[in-house]
Amino acid sequence: MNKELLKKGYVQVYTGNSKGKSTAALGLAFRAMGRGLKTYVGQFMKGQKYGELKAAEMCQPYITIEQYGKDTFIHVKNPPLAEDVQMARDGLARAKNAMLSGEYDIIVFDEINTAHFFNLITSEEMLEVIKSKPDGVEVIFTGRYAPPEVIEAADLVTEMIEVKHYFEKGVPARDGIER
Repeated sequence: MNKELLKKGYVQVYTGNSKGKSTAALGLAFRAMGRGLKTYVGQFMKGQKYGELKAAEMCQPYITIEQYGKDTFIHVKNPPLAEDVQMARDGLARAKNAMLSGEYDIIVFDEINTAHFFNLITSEEMLEVIKSKPDGVEVIFTGRYAPPEVIEAADLVTEMIEVKHYFEKGVPARDGIER
């Protein structure tokens, strides 16, 4: 942990219905690495083999990514399975432990807002993370549907707004760009 650089850490939220929230957080992790800062990224609801996993291996020990999800999607019309809830809760505990460990300068709770939307994590649990954040640690919550109380508690909130997207023309997610 680089205490000289981050004397005061803040809480950031990247939300909205457009692409780029996780990418922004990973960009911040990459920038931080250039200054000797260490980032832990806990990915909620993700179990797929995204390109950033291999990239993070190349960036050790500066960027660590762990996933807390299956390689399938959770659908809003169905209640979450107990297994999905347990994976999210275990992930929350792991990410929170990383935040309190003194080993990392930045903790990214990737897709935690979406995990909240799908009833895997409560807003109270998210607020508890914010309350227990050490002074010298930056915390970032990403994902669509950030709860209003988390937005209120955050220091910086960015909303990604879709103006135009090639998915509308049937372009699938591309390796190296969206995954």
